[in-house]
Amino acid sequence: MSQDETVSTRKRRGPKPTGKGVMVGVRLQPDQLAALDAWIATRSQLVTRPEAIRRLVMAKVRATLDSGD
Repeated sequence: MSQDETVSTRKRRGPKPTGKGVMVGVRLQPDQLAALDAWIATRSQLVTRPEAIRRLVMAKVRATLDSGD
């Protein structure tokens, strides 16, 4: 390859992947999505849907572990 040639890389959309964690895809029905959006609206700080799902899952897991179920 001569010095005049350059290699162009194709840019990816979105943020750079962190490579951490496992991707879990979830389909929500319209009523479930509306409930999630309503929960998000009650937060003092705006959170994304994925972050809201993570927080709700962890809250339920902690509550289950604390109650001994």
